[in-house]
Amino acid sequence: MIISQTPLRISLFGGGTDFRDFYKEHEGCVVSTAIDKYIFVIINEKFDDDIVINYSQKERVSSVSEIRHELVREAMIKTGVRKAIEITMVADIPSEGSGMGSSSSVIVGLLNALYAFRGIQVTAEQLAREACDIEINILKKPIGKQDQYIAAYGGLCEIIFRKDESVTVNRIEMSDYNKRLLNSNLHLFYTGITRKSSDILTEQKQHIHVHADQLLTMKSFVHEAKELLLKNDFDQIGRLLNTSWEVKKSLSSNISNTFIDEMYQKAMASGALGGKILGAGGGGFLLAYCRGEHVEKLKKSFSEYREMPIIFERDGSKIIFNYRRYTWK
Repeated sequence: MIISQTPLRISLFGGGTDFRDFYKEHEGCVVSTAIDKYIFVIINEKFDDDIVINYSQKERVSSVSEIRHELVREAMIKTGVRKAIEITMVADIPSEGSGMGSSSSVIVGLLNALYAFRGIQVTAEQLAREACDIEINILKKPIGKQDQYIAAYGGLCEIIFRKDESVTVNRIEMSDYNKRLLNSNLHLFYTGITRKSSDILTEQKQHIHVHADQLLTMKSFVHEAKELLLKNDFDQIGRLLNTSWEVKKSLSSNISNTFIDEMYQKAMASGALGGKILGAGGGGFLLAYCRGEHVEKLKKSFSEYREMPIIFERDGSKIIFNYRRYTWK
């Protein structure tokens, strides 16, 4: 049995600049952090040659080409696993519409577990690169590259997307105390709205050249945010989140709506300095930056919403259990 653990993420600044149509012309960059919410992929070798897949549905098939779960199918093709396997996927949060990059964490975790099943150790760079290839090039998802990289590498990072398709991952080094302090000021509330991000991202992708100026502005926030983090100026990070959210809303008509705007304004009226809807927008989780003296008021105002406590996660995708009874076929 093999078990991989892959973190979900919170994208703080620069989202949208990781689309190929943007970074091939301007280079892109984001500040993103892995968090202590995970996708677990459990793999067990079967005595017979069938393939069994357990997620919100159950599949039992005799060949890889019959698999309906496209991420599992492509990960098995990529890693060369063809039969005699049972795969189970478990998520800490709703697997769709959270805004935390869950699909990319799934594919990174699948690749990691399947390679381990074959007895092959791979780097974070290979996991991220192959996950991008599957989601963007093979499955034609309208997404960027940041989710796969932060899932593979973990940590609080500046990630730079070069014109030549190479990616540079720079960890933002902070003391444990300052990470805990920043962490304590970030609060996640579930909007209760689930949505498929593809519609929003498709519109955003189609208008990248139209919105190049906004994306360049959002890119500039990444460099500013990195300097603020290194100086431990966390309140200014909160204010910068607010500025970035106002710019982000202009990228697509579906990023926000009346419900989200009212929820966001309630957070600001309760003492938050800034925030954003995670991921593509339209639903999922609201991130609010609110420091100590205002937190009680914020939580009281948001008592009708489910809060999800988070801690920054240092590690990327990793194998947490590896016990193989048989020789891989």
